Amino acid sequence: MENSSPMTDGRGIQVIELHMMDKSKYYPLALVSGTLIRTTLYPLGLVKTRLQVQNKKTFYNGTWDAFKKISRIEGVRGLYRGYWVNSLLVFPQMSYITVYEGTRQWLQDHSIESTQLKSFLSGGCASVASQTFVVPLDIISQHLMMIGSQHKPYRVPKSDAHRAIKPGHTHLNTLNIEISNSSSRLGTSYKIMKAIYTKYGLRGFYKGYFISLSVYTPHSALWWLLYDKYSGLVAKMSPDWVPRLVLQCIAAPLAGCTATIITNPLDVSRTRVQVSGTGTLFTTLAELWKYEGIKMFTKAFTARMTQSTIFSFSIILGYETIKRWSLLEEHKVNVRW
Repeated sequence: MENSSPMTDGRGIQVIELHMMDKSKYYPLALVSGTLIRTTLYPLGLVKTRLQVQNKKTFYNGTWDAFKKISRIEGVRGLYRGYWVNSLLVFPQMSYITVYEGTRQWLQDHSIESTQLKSFLSGGCASVASQTFVVPLDIISQHLMMIGSQHKPYRVPKSDAHRAIKPGHTHLNTLNIEISNSSSRLGTSYKIMKAIYTKYGLRGFYKGYFISLSVYTPHSALWWLLYDKYSGLVAKMSPDWVPRLVLQCIAAPLAGCTATIITNPLDVSRTRVQVSGTGTLFTTLAELWKYEGIKMFTKAFTARMTQSTIFSFSIILGYETIKRWSLLEEHKVNVRW
C-alpha cells in the first residue's frame, strides 16, 4: 500500500514516520543511543528499586541519602549492581521502537489521521510487545540490585556493613540461597536464575508480568499521547524561529512527569511483587496503604520522577536527532530541526 502523506503544519513535517527513514542508519543509531542513556541513568533506577522495596524509611531516608549510603558502604560500583543484565534490555527496546513505529505506520495507512490517537495506541501496543522480553530481565536485575542493600533479605552481615562489599556472604532469604560477595557477576546471576527456576519454575521469571502490563502499557500510551499534546501546546506558544527539536525536548519531560504522577503507586507495587515473589497487585497495594498510608503515592517518587524526567529528555533528544540523521534525501527539505 502506498504510504499516506506525513502530518505537516505550516512549518513543515510534524512527525517523522518510519517510511521516511533509512532503516540501516536508524536502528544502529537507536541501539547506541539507548545503551548510552541506560548506562547514564542506571544508578537512579537502582536507587528507585531499593526505596520502593523498603518499608517506610527503615534505612534510606530518601533519594540523595540512598545515593550517599550506597556509595559509602558499597562503593560507586554498588550503584551499578545488576547493570550488565539490565543493559540487555536495550534489545527489547529495539522491539519496542519497531512495534511503535510499525503501528503508527499501519494506523496511518488505514486512514487514522489523529497524531495523538496514533501515539496513544502505538505506545500501548509497543509496551505490550516488549514486556514479554523485558520482565524476565527486569526480575533478575532487580534481585541483583538488592544485593548489598540493608533490606533484610539482602543485608550484608553487620561485620561488613561499614565498608564496601568484600569477601563474606549476603543472604537472599526470599530465594533460599547464599551468595558470596566475592562471586563473579556471571556466577551471581546464574545462582539467582537457578534459584528462581527451582522455587517457582518458568513462571518465576514472569512474576508480576500482568502487573507490569498494567503499569507500563498505560504509562507508555499516556506518555506518547501527552508528548504529542505538550509538543503542540509548546509550539503554539513559541515563535516560528525556535527549533522544533527544542520544543520536543521541552514537551518530553512534561509528558514524563505527568505519566509518572499517575502511575507511581502501581510501579511501587510492581517492583515489590517481582522482588518478593509473592502477592498480587491488589494485596500489595493494600499492604502499601496499611504501612505507608497516603505516602504510598510519593514512595520513591523523587528518584522515579528524576529518572523519568532525565530519561524523557534524553530519549527524545536522541530519538528525534537520530530520526533526522536517518531521513531519506527526499524528505530532508521538509523537516525542520
